[in-house]
Amino acid sequence: MGPGVSGQLVGMWRSDPESARLCLSCHAPLGEQQPYTDGGKANAVFDADLQRVGIACAGCHVRRHERFGPPRRDGSIGSAAPRESLPHNGVTRTTAFQRSAFCASCHQFATDDLALNGKLLENTYEEWKRSPAARAGRHCQDCHMPDRRHLWRGIHDPEMVKSAIEVSVTTEQPRHRPGDELRARIVVKNIGAGHHFPTYVTPKVVVRAALVDRTGQVVTATEQEYLIGREVALDLSREVFDTRIPPGQRVSFSYRRRLTAPGLTLRVSVTVHPDHFYVGFFKSILASGIGAGASEIHEALEQARRSPFEIFSKDLPLT
Repeated sequence: MGPGVSGQLVGMWRSDPESARLCLSCHAPLGEQQPYTDGGKANAVFDADLQRVGIACAGCHVRRHERFGPPRRDGSIGSAAPRESLPHNGVTRTTAFQRSAFCASCHQFATDDLALNGKLLENTYEEWKRSPAARAGRHCQDCHMPDRRHLWRGIHDPEMVKSAIEVSVTTEQPRHRPGDELRARIVVKNIGAGHHFPTYVTPKVVVRAALVDRTGQVVTATEQEYLIGREVALDLSREVFDTRIPPGQRVSFSYRRRLTAPGLTLRVSVTVHPDHFYVGFFKSILASGIGAGASEIHEALEQARRSPFEIFSKDLPLT
């Protein structure tokens, strides 16, 4: 429940309250986090500080004032003491907390929800169901909540992203002379993500290749970029391209350049832009004159601009 969501909701409560409630159903789902009831009346138990927390413990672990959780580490679910003798009547333990289906209500659109080019905008659970991870019995929680820790590791976590892919750079010949044509291949494989890499429309992954001279400077007109992601229009009206990598699969990029001088090196890097879509989206909102909520959108835009990080870099001497 960051400033990007809250800033949009300021005006949305006036113009489209039904959509505003739909946003909160995933971003801040508790009854005390809703400023208005379904009937549009002010919610007497609304807590603005609790809303800013976003996904609080109770969002997953409390239903009708009863507590729920996963089995103990030994797999048991029973209680030695009578439930009524325990604080809050104890806890109901269920294996549902260990299965990917538990995450689907927020990470999977229904079949009749927004789709572009025949593909749902949010399709992570279905991607997982068709993945090698699903066949091996590896669930969302195993990666995003390792050892039951509530880390929520994802596209903003460099180490998490590094563990999802494998990058290799090869050339057709080991050594070159000035005047030779360099023929290189860059392969990116999805080895760890149990869904497409990346799964959603907001990130962009940039694979960049260029020749650098002895001083480390990029040689003019030798830089080339390859994009991995699902690019969509800012108004979500169309899909521009989809180059994401399904689980266990790979993409290959070819780089060719004539080597015009001695001492050249091929430099390849992979940079992740977790909030690529949001940068353009928030700029568009501000340009439209959003009014109320603008300060939060400005904050969200600056956060998005600071989000990129590099996960791979390699220099390959050539001549």
